Amino acid sequence: MTRVLVIGAAGNTGRPIAEGLTAEGFTVRTATRDTRPPVAAAEHVRFDWADPSTHGAALEGVDRMYVLAPGLVEDPSTLMIPVLERALARGVRRVVLLSASAVPEGGPGLGQVHHFLRAHAPEWSVLQPSWFMQNFTNPGHHHDAGLRRDGTLVTATGQGRVGFVDAGDIAAVGVRALADDVSHDTGHVITGPQALSYDDVAAILSRVSGRAIRHVHATPEEAQRHLQASGMPETYARLLTMLDGLIRDGAEDRVTDTVLRVTGRAPRDFESFARAHTNVWR
Repeated sequence: MTRVLVIGAAGNTGRPIAEGLTAEGFTVRTATRDTRPPVAAAEHVRFDWADPSTHGAALEGVDRMYVLAPGLVEDPSTLMIPVLERALARGVRRVVLLSASAVPEGGPGLGQVHHFLRAHAPEWSVLQPSWFMQNFTNPGHHHDAGLRRDGTLVTATGQGRVGFVDAGDIAAVGVRALADDVSHDTGHVITGPQALSYDDVAAILSRVSGRAIRHVHATPEEAQRHLQASGMPETYARLLTMLDGLIRDGAEDRVTDTVLRVTGRAPRDFESFARAHTNVWR
């Protein structure tokens, strides 16, 4: 019996991955910081990267695992790699990591975790999605908050474009990386079918919602102040503003065939996503 641990199973990708694996007949153990199970058919444990007392029960009897970083931690590798070392020592063979397209293998933070898995995990994959479409719909995200408050998106991305991707498509790739008999052993750069600027996003949201949505072109300093004013810690606000600069310089202006190639179906486009969430911004 293959038991798969899904860390962060209440999130945008963790929940559909847990549900997808359960539907395919795997024994799934969900792990979150909450004691309530997010997926009814799964085993569940409380898990906190920063609390070693929660790690043993999570890893017991696990063959494969899906991992994502703890939130708002400047360098998650310092928490994640020791747990992954323990997991591998206890017999975990396959690890699938959620990273990001902006994070190269060997780079800081999740780039170090990526490199660790290539060097030490018997079987591994790294999901490297572009920016989530759900950033515009998830309560608590600064883009969603701006849209609900006054119909604005504030970025320092200029005319840079992004291959925004639906979290459901990321999860579909993750299910295959965990479930396929043969391990993928690669980094999967995952995008939607088109690269859009934030001006493009504002135009689409205006069209489908009937509201006047606008993209505010901010300087990096203005963007960081905006994020900090929303309650974001300074270090994380600085990081996101740096990533805006990468977008402005073209780093995310690409699309890949990963979703179609790995899952056999085309990824969702942004307008279809927006139409499915029209009531969010009205």
